[in-house]
Amino acid sequence: MAVLSNVFSVPLGTQLPDVALPDLAGDITNLRDHANGGALLVVFGCNHCPYVRHIEHALGELVAEFAPSTLAVIAISSNDVGQYPDDDVAGLRAQRDRAGWDFPYLVDSDQSVAKNFNAACTPDFFLYDAAGSLQYRGAFDYSTPKNSEPVTGKLLRDAVRAVVKGETVPEPHKPAMGCGIKWKPGNEPDTIPS
Repeated sequence: MAVLSNVFSVPLGTQLPDVALPDLAGDITNLRDHANGGALLVVFGCNHCPYVRHIEHALGELVAEFAPSTLAVIAISSNDVGQYPDDDVAGLRAQRDRAGWDFPYLVDSDQSVAKNFNAACTPDFFLYDAAGSLQYRGAFDYSTPKNSEPVTGKLLRDAVRAVVKGETVPEPHKPAMGCGIKWKPGNEPDTIPS
């Protein structure tokens, strides 16, 4: 498992892409429609990565603090399930249930949405304000499976609090760190190391 950090290749202020993907039941969800005029958190995740598993319960708890009244949330899995079968729909359902996630989990099987976002790793967090402008791209907190820092969600929680109040998220943002997105052979974007 290679550990990768996002490189902030999408500048703050970038508009939320107009994309739609199937959820775990096959129903199509449009990200802009799901935001419903409010703040939106997009989480690139997966089932197999220890970095995602490390924070999955705390992410569910953080989301429950804000959603649905002030924050809409969507998770997206873009990994190649041929290489990582634990990230198939059944695995994602098991993760959603295990973690207590009460938000849509979408499947980016052609990996076009991950490329559109320039997502690099799992977990990778993108927080948009009510106008659909990227306000935070960074880490959940300082914890990893390899250190003794507690899982608190502090960095993301502080960012969400600022965005829902209409405030700027102070910079710098700590880059997200985790497992690199598992690109299909020949599908690796030029801007992201494989």
